[in-house]
Amino acid sequence: MVDPPTRRHDHMDDERYCPYFHHTVELLGRRWTGVILRVLAAGPARYGDIRSSIPGLSDRLLTRRLAELESEGIVRRCEREGSACWGLTGKGRLLEPVLDAIADAARALARIEVPAERPGRIRTA
Repeated sequence: MVDPPTRRHDHMDDERYCPYFHHTVELLGRRWTGVILRVLAAGPARYGDIRSSIPGLSDRLLTRRLAELESEGIVRRCEREGSACWGLTGKGRLLEPVLDAIADAARALARIEVPAERPGRIRTA
């Protein structure tokens, strides 16, 4: 007789917590990752073109982020016009609507006037 599968954790059944969602949000939330993906959403780009498109991004951090994204299967190194370049994979393209939604929200939030508050005061909902 086969034992029924055991439940890993009760929180896995809670739709508010999903380890895949959490992992994806953490990945996208890493410094510069979203911007790098936005650059690559326009099409494959050479390393130097990515770096020059994002002021303030260091070589070291770009290299680290591209390696992380490549290990997740979101970007891949490719050849274009005889030079190495980076592009989104099919898995990476799945993130385009998410990036577009974040960009739309950012534009909308930039238009909202936030009332000035007294320094040091914590605003609660």
